[in-house]
Amino acid sequence: MIDFVWLGGAAFLAGLVDAVVGGGGLIQVPAIFSFLPKEAPATLLGTNKLASICGTSAAAVNYARRVRVAWSTAAPAAVAAFALSFAGAWTVTRVPGDFVRSLLPFVLLAVAFYTFRKKDLGKVHAPVHSGTAERWWAIGIGAAIGFYDGFFGPGTGSFLIFLFVRCFGFDFLSASAAAKIVNVACNLSALMWFGYSGHLLWQLGLLMAACQIGGSLIGTRLAMRYGSAFVRQLFLVVVSTLIVKTGVDAATRLAG
Repeated sequence: MIDFVWLGGAAFLAGLVDAVVGGGGLIQVPAIFSFLPKEAPATLLGTNKLASICGTSAAAVNYARRVRVAWSTAAPAAVAAFALSFAGAWTVTRVPGDFVRSLLPFVLLAVAFYTFRKKDLGKVHAPVHSGTAERWWAIGIGAAIGFYDGFFGPGTGSFLIFLFVRCFGFDFLSASAAAKIVNVACNLSALMWFGYSGHLLWQLGLLMAACQIGGSLIGTRLAMRYGSAFVRQLFLVVVSTLIVKTGVDAATRLAG
């Protein structure tokens, strides 16, 4: 029961952070792996997806009520992410993800460096694509991030926010709202495969889901209240923490 309380607390905090800038997996995935070391990794990832989809869905609904969601971008990206996330989840049950884990700190470092350097990035909402070009960009980004989310996952929300800001000209608040829609599609698709293949701890997943929803409601309110500047600052904090965490993990694997 004490383990469940700790995992519930981790899920609450993950939901709060994820609702604002993504990166909730930075908190929730290590926690669930630490407290349940004897379970298969795919089962732990499946349980994580069950909790995550509930928190992300709550955040998506809250954003949709208060922010104008760019559905012309979010919808095709979500469809592509749904399809490829399923493929990624299928792949992770058969192929080790060590190569992706090794690359992750370098990719995150590039994201952080670019965001730090571009001081005005994401401050103004000025979409740069429309029509067919917008749809193809959205499909490409949704497909790539969807596969990554199903296959591995940490940092998915942060990657989506960065790409919506960088490639579409969104401000950070609008990018966060659109990212939640795509993230729900990713989580749903991966969850379908994990559930079908039996890689799911339902009771723990539902407990963590309830805690995620509570955290996501608070996180969404914070983002609404303090706007894009707050989202940008927290985004940089989360990405910087992800760099350290994934870098240490990569060094540990190499040393071992």
